[in-house]
Amino acid sequence: MDIFEAVILGIIQGLTEFLPVSSSGHLEIAKYILQDESIQSKSLLFTVLLHFGTAISTIVVFWKDIVEILKGLFSRDSESVSFTGKIIISMIPAAIVGVLFDDLIESFFNNQIMLVGTMLIVTGVLLFVADRAKVTNKQVSWVDALIIGVAQMIAILPGISRSGATISTSVLLGIDRYKAARFSFLMVVPLIFGKMAKDVLGGDFQVGSEIGVELIAGFIAALTTGYFACTWMISLVKKAQLRYFAYYCFVVAAFVLAYLIFIN
Repeated sequence: MDIFEAVILGIIQGLTEFLPVSSSGHLEIAKYILQDESIQSKSLLFTVLLHFGTAISTIVVFWKDIVEILKGLFSRDSESVSFTGKIIISMIPAAIVGVLFDDLIESFFNNQIMLVGTMLIVTGVLLFVADRAKVTNKQVSWVDALIIGVAQMIAILPGISRSGATISTSVLLGIDRYKAARFSFLMVVPLIFGKMAKDVLGGDFQVGSEIGVELIAGFIAALTTGYFACTWMISLVKKAQLRYFAYYCFVVAAFVLAYLIFIN
């Protein structure tokens, strides 16, 4: 993997992490088409690092919210404590699956291009249905947080958009669209940092110096494009235009299937 490829993958990750079109699915498609064995051998590591870049961009976008939540926690403000508790609840399903089925999850990121295409269709259907939901001002409840967490757990599969699954689930539960996007973007940050800590402590991040520059380039690309994509997505969610992303997912899924049949 050279710097150019790493930057391209970083841009793909940054743009698609927040747009409901599956960043992991797009990365798998790009890596499959590029046919670079060095990318495949470090697939999970590289994917996690790119997610780490977009996690930082999330913090930058929501830094005021995060500061207010932290202040509220120190002052024991009930609203901040409740919001933090719901974030923790939402993390539980994905955290359990991530710990117990780590090897199985990694196998999904190894040329499973047919799976990606199929799951993109599922994402498109979910977005299309959610786009028809009524607009409300409902807050995220404790039960809602757990259900959204289950949606995030399912979105571990490449091709199932994490933001698409969690935002669509939130909207279908009747939650205000902006609050749904805010909760969706913030709930993944602790999981990414937890995954990074787990891999570092477990010795999985033993990266050779020969690909260090490429990893850094991909990380910076993901962080930069992620910032702009996150800001843009918040605006789009407010306008209730999820169906357009559904159409996009269908088109990409059709491309994947056509590529497998006619080109590969």
